Amino acid sequence: MTGTEPASGAAHPRWRPAPLAGLRAVAPVLVLLVALLVALAVVDPGFFDPERLLAFLRRSAPLVILAAGQYLVIVSGGFDLSVGAVVSAGVVVAAELFNLAPGLPWLVVVAVLLLGGLLVGVVNGIVSTVFAVPSFIATLGMMLVLQGAVFFWTQGAPRGYLPEDYRMLGRSAVPGAEWLPWAVVVLAVVGVAAVLFMRSDTGRTLVATGDNDVAAGLAGVRVARLRILAFALSGVAAAVAAILVGGFTGVSAQAGSGYEFQAITAVVLGGVALGGGRGSVVAAMAGAFSLQALFTLLTLLGVSGALESAVQGVIVITAVAVGGISWSRRATRTHQPVRESV
Repeated sequence: MTGTEPASGAAHPRWRPAPLAGLRAVAPVLVLLVALLVALAVVDPGFFDPERLLAFLRRSAPLVILAAGQYLVIVSGGFDLSVGAVVSAGVVVAAELFNLAPGLPWLVVVAVLLLGGLLVGVVNGIVSTVFAVPSFIATLGMMLVLQGAVFFWTQGAPRGYLPEDYRMLGRSAVPGAEWLPWAVVVLAVVGVAAVLFMRSDTGRTLVATGDNDVAAGLAGVRVARLRILAFALSGVAAAVAAILVGGFTGVSAQAGSGYEFQAITAVVLGGVALGGGRGSVVAAMAGAFSLQALFTLLTLLGVSGALESAVQGVIVITAVAVGGISWSRRATRTHQPVRESV
């Protein structure tokens, strides 16, 4: 047994989603996304020009990738508040490495950031599972540790630079296809990988673990190991986002500020249940696109960017309330006694 499989083959089909469940989960946020895109086209008729649309996808890529990683943690029953700090730390670490070793190959720096994100995720997972610290507290602590470490290392003013060959992933296009940004390619690869992972036995078992970890444990699932995997993948996703953000914005100790809450908002907007056990990774990524589209629309309408946090708060409260009401009604219908006809 691999540790992520049910104890018996008979138990596994019960964990497979119904054929139309995925469509029902994705449909509401897709409707919202289409409505927002139509509104953007009305406000800005040139929005759907290929160049402008690809630029929108490039700007959205870091948040969508973070939402995919955050989804894995939330659907398994946890939270990851450290992803924004991982993005900031990744940008600063990359700049410092190039400052210390100017001739360092950019692929080496990318590998260092990915390993660093993986390590942060594993530590988050171990602290929240092995030591039974609530994931909200564990990842909040990690966020503060990383923010403090970045400030101590840089004294608030990061040194170094990010060379063009490193920044190409965030700001340049694919050679021979100048219309296609590298960030969109990275986004597509991560999106496909996330969907394939969630369609695998491990992905379905991850959802089942979030739904009922006690039942999953009794069925033979190594719950702690599976949740550590979710945190580890979230950390890697944050490192990928850091690479794109660094290429797009340059060096800043605040590069990832607020991304943790935006990622959670996107996941909630996608209809994923806080507490785990219900939701679609496609819906979570669509939620990130919707949130980015909403922010873009507000900017075009001249609404102050200071209201973004207020908008996120309203989205989270509303989405969680609606989700809770619908879930309660579904549970009530499920547990109603069946009347037999004579």
